[in-house]
Amino acid sequence: MKIGKYEIKHPIIQGGMGVGISWDRLAGTVSKEGGLGVISAVGTGYYKSENVHIITRKDKPKDVANFYSKDALNEIVKNARKICGDAPLACNILYAINDYGRVVKDACEAGINIIITGAGIPTNMPEFTKDYPDVALVPIVSSARALKLICKKWKRYNKIPDAVIVEGPLSGGHQGFKYEDCFKEEFQLENIVPPVIEEAKNWGEDIPIIAAGGIWDKNDIDKFLNLGCAGVQMATRFIGTHECDADIALKKVLIDSKEEDIKLMKSPVGLPARAVRTNLQFSIENKTAPKVACISNCVAPCHRGVEAKAVGYCIADRLGAAYQGDLDTGLFFTGSNGYRMDKIISVHELMEKLIKGE
Repeated sequence: MKIGKYEIKHPIIQGGMGVGISWDRLAGTVSKEGGLGVISAVGTGYYKSENVHIITRKDKPKDVANFYSKDALNEIVKNARKICGDAPLACNILYAINDYGRVVKDACEAGINIIITGAGIPTNMPEFTKDYPDVALVPIVSSARALKLICKKWKRYNKIPDAVIVEGPLSGGHQGFKYEDCFKEEFQLENIVPPVIEEAKNWGEDIPIIAAGGIWDKNDIDKFLNLGCAGVQMATRFIGTHECDADIALKKVLIDSKEEDIKLMKSPVGLPARAVRTNLQFSIENKTAPKVACISNCVAPCHRGVEAKAVGYCIADRLGAAYQGDLDTGLFFTGSNGYRMDKIISVHELMEKLIKGE
């Protein structure tokens, strides 16, 4: 699979997961094993390193500059490179965050090869990478219409996407669909991929299309390669690896979960989000969840805590708590297949299963 000028041995992208689920150890190891490792830029202020100083309030990164810490992202990339060398390495940066442009530039300066962006339609993404022409740009879309809009808007930069990720409504975390549409047949991944492949043909060059959302094993991968995709992105299954950067308690939440525990919920971002129902959801319903106080100012659509108060929780604080293994107040994002995880294995073993079957 080729993205921009970067050759990726296996057609597998490990999806970006924040806070702190895909940082240096996971992303570095996936890239070393021939996939594309993706560092999440979300909440880098939680990264623990003696080389990074983070200003905190109540043990949480204070404001945008600390929540999306440039120094911490540098350190994460540097440590990932110690694992994967000069293999292609990507960074996932949500379009909905505050300081999006600055974080994209930070990632480029840190030596990231590929930027992946979802959680919004990144109409001005190339603006922030014009000094880094070798950095490949990969938007995440959920429809052919979104791809058409991106390609039209990017004409002013004389740029088309180096690849496009099509994400269906079975993915973990935020969905690019209304709540009710997540359950409709017409919006399932196998039905939204073909129109995106067709739309991509209208823009001249051969844009690789990558399928994402609910992909679990080699059968799923083969299904989408046969549909005409260049590769797949999968995230949740990589949580069940020793190298995943998350606390063991977070991994255990998925291992212990049942299919009926995985639900869509409201998010301060204004999109439905998929997570394991744990104590947090019950406390939100009973109005006993931790009080919302906007410390990190993480995402623009939340309007400095207004939406967080409306839905009953702060997404930055709760994902940070999950990263730290706090079972009481953590928010544990997962894809729809998360309940299928039954043990923790190495990235090497997982990649073998995905490539050769199990």
